[in-house]
Amino acid sequence: MPLRWKREDILFDSLYEADVWADSIGNEMYARLYDGYDTRDYKIAYALAFRLAEVNEFRVHTETTINNDTRYKVWVSLLQERSSNS
Repeated sequence: MPLRWKREDILFDSLYEADVWADSIGNEMYARLYDGYDTRDYKIAYALAFRLAEVNEFRVHTETTINNDTRYKVWVSLLQERSSNS
């Protein structure tokens, strides 16, 4: 199944603003509206990766693409639930 992405080009001046934004994105990803976020702002990607890492069910992945336009991607995959016998 292909990943569902949200792509935005917003840039923030401060890490605080980016973190507030990332909090709302994290909630949408937790609700499984989409699997990944693609941004030009490294501050959003940074804050989002740390927020998502707090969710025990998620494995967080990141990638930076540098071409004509630098992009930062953060996406999650669900960890397998462990059986009660293990």
